[in-house]
Amino acid sequence: MDLIKSPASWLKTYVNAAFQGKEPWQIVSITTSSVLLMVWIYDFLDGDESLVNRGKKTAFKLVKHIPQLRAKVDQVLDETRRNFEDDVTKRTSGVPYLVQLPTTAMSREEIFKALSQNLALGEDGWKSGLASGAVYIHNPALQQLVADVFQISSYTNPLHPDLFPGVCKMEAEVVRMVCTLFHGDEQSCGTMTTGGTESIMMACKAYRDYAREARGIRRPEMVLPATAHSGFDKAGLYLNIRLRHVPIDPTTCQVDLQAMRRAINRNTVMLVGSAPNFPYGTIDNIFEIANMGTKYNIPVHVDSCLGGLLTVFMDRAGYPPPVTDFRLQGVTSISADTHKYGFAPKGTSVIMYRAPKYRHHQYTVTTDWVGGVYGSPTVNGSRSGGNIATCWAALLYHGLEGYVSATKDIIYTARFIEKGLRRMKGIYIFGQPATSVIALGSDDFDIYRLADALHKLGWNLNTLQYPPGLHLCVTLMHTKPGLAQKFLDDTKDSLAEILKDPAVPVQGRMALYGTAQKLPDRSIVGDITRFFIDSIYYIPPSDAQPQD
Repeated sequence: MDLIKSPASWLKTYVNAAFQGKEPWQIVSITTSSVLLMVWIYDFLDGDESLVNRGKKTAFKLVKHIPQLRAKVDQVLDETRRNFEDDVTKRTSGVPYLVQLPTTAMSREEIFKALSQNLALGEDGWKSGLASGAVYIHNPALQQLVADVFQISSYTNPLHPDLFPGVCKMEAEVVRMVCTLFHGDEQSCGTMTTGGTESIMMACKAYRDYAREARGIRRPEMVLPATAHSGFDKAGLYLNIRLRHVPIDPTTCQVDLQAMRRAINRNTVMLVGSAPNFPYGTIDNIFEIANMGTKYNIPVHVDSCLGGLLTVFMDRAGYPPPVTDFRLQGVTSISADTHKYGFAPKGTSVIMYRAPKYRHHQYTVTTDWVGGVYGSPTVNGSRSGGNIATCWAALLYHGLEGYVSATKDIIYTARFIEKGLRRMKGIYIFGQPATSVIALGSDDFDIYRLADALHKLGWNLNTLQYPPGLHLCVTLMHTKPGLAQKFLDDTKDSLAEILKDPAVPVQGRMALYGTAQKLPDRSIVGDITRFFIDSIYYIPPSDAQPQD
């Protein structure tokens, strides 16, 4: 007790001495200021980010109040905004914008003429098969089937199962078929969503609420690789879940398991692994992550949004992948996008759970609303049954044999490209690509120069950062005869030109990526990104548009 009484007695004496002779208002002011300062320090120390990052942000925020620097930053941002808007004007040149409703109804012919003009913009870029990912198939017969299915199902709504029981039946069938592909048993379950981000968000919501009920966790955290999809960051922001990003092994590009283990604490509500990840196409060691989840009684989510509907067919196609699904006892949920390698139209994904107890916490239920008891399984209330029906139709159209055949062609093409790239000087491959993504980097020149050179030849690749890189996501579009060899030839020719003078800095649009990566003040990068998103909704002034 003396150990406690002695410091307390000293503190009391010190405080009394400090306030001796002070006016009451002074005592109140000092006390209030001290409490507020202590609260600020506590909030600063207890923030989600590291002290270093928060310190940097605070410093940059203060520095930007310097008038000269603020003016320079504003000037650069304004130029960037104008560049984005100019790009939009160029991409849509020749096609007028509609800025108000037509006075009278447009005819079917007029509507389809305007539609055709809009869809023709940039059409060559993806139909040629030169784009990374984005469009995973172009099959006129499937396209016609999807159009016919959507035509008769577009106005249905699974929010009303009594009115549209057949739509709900089709959704249940899609979920069951996909669960079976991932080796789920009869207890496995899930829902359809509008895409990978919503599937990820639903898993995070389910585990946040499950942990609150089962373990009393009020300050939830998730542990995930640095390569995990940004959808988890969005989920963290929306759902107030703290993210603990774990570094990857620089050689394998898989998550550092020891670092992941160290990041686990009493507030951890879920562990995340990617199969494969988006940047490098490598698969994390899901076996060990699942064991970790079992040991610490923490749910494990496997993000297979990108390549999940390849991995489930790869064994049959002759390219056996590591086991990453419900065969691993510790895996409690999986997300997989049917609108990627399931070849369904954009707007569908599946989130799967090992047991209904997790899915129950995904639901949103309101019991006391004056409009009645309300419940919905996902973010949306009303959903178009057309998306469900077209996804269902795409699965039936391909069947097991169709998907195995497509997977065989895609993986063969990806391995062919990877093998050819590894023979080229000046570049290296990140890790060991497991499915369809091949990521490139360079120690000899700015890799964004290669991205720029290939862009000028019509290729549209994804750019990476930390370290700089780019990747090609191989789809069924790239399996056309000669297209993979064209990519290798164009890359080889571009490298030959770049390596004549490897020290030359990148120019043009790709220079922005290099600059953004090097900026220490990430808030400026955020501003640039917001301007880019703004440009999607930008309409050029009337004098810059063609006149009717």
